Amino acid sequence: MKLAIFDLDNTLIAGDSDHLWGAYLVERGIVDRSVYEAANDRFFRQYRDGTLDIDAYLRFALAPLADNDPEDLWRWRREFVARLIQPIVLPAARGLVEDHREQGHYTLILTATNRFVTEPIAGIFGVDALLATEPEWRDGRYTGAVTGRPTFREGKVDALMAWIEDRDVSLDDSVFYSDSHNDLPLLERVREPVAVDPDPQLREVADRRDWPVITLRQDDTDTHDQSFH
Repeated sequence: MKLAIFDLDNTLIAGDSDHLWGAYLVERGIVDRSVYEAANDRFFRQYRDGTLDIDAYLRFALAPLADNDPEDLWRWRREFVARLIQPIVLPAARGLVEDHREQGHYTLILTATNRFVTEPIAGIFGVDALLATEPEWRDGRYTGAVTGRPTFREGKVDALMAWIEDRDVSLDDSVFYSDSHNDLPLLERVREPVAVDPDPQLREVADRRDWPVITLRQDDTDTHDQSFH
């Protein structure tokens, strides 16, 4: 069975859900704007530049999960998805996922963004599975720590290889869609790497290696910097 793998942020949606979630927390007054907003923006720039310390970022990003009651978190997440995610779901991206599904392919979203943020977004696309960074859950609450290795850069490759061990899928018949140079470790492993509205670094690599480059946008606007303020 063919495996169709999709990055999420700035690939299937026109923005970065992790950064948008942080901006939502600031806007709702759930975190201290004077401290959180600048750090959220700084980490986002580091991600784009390829200099992100993923462990430092996750200590920052997962702290609000540990600091708040789960019932409040679920309620805020519903509002966040309705207000900030639904409007940036790309219709062409939904069509691409559906096209793979109709061909009988196994569809998988593989994202560095944590499962708390991305699970309902994966549900919008109706994919068969989601692999994401896993926030630790213990005694009925999030702890602020991570379970296992973050699904970032080489971590995506490791998570995928562990996941396919007992499944009827293989990288020998796989396609991976991504916008980001941070995903080069996996793009270089799949049979069909596809650059989707790529950032400049990935565009350079895709052109040099003659990888397909596609757009899922309805216009020519560059949305890689899209966030919520």
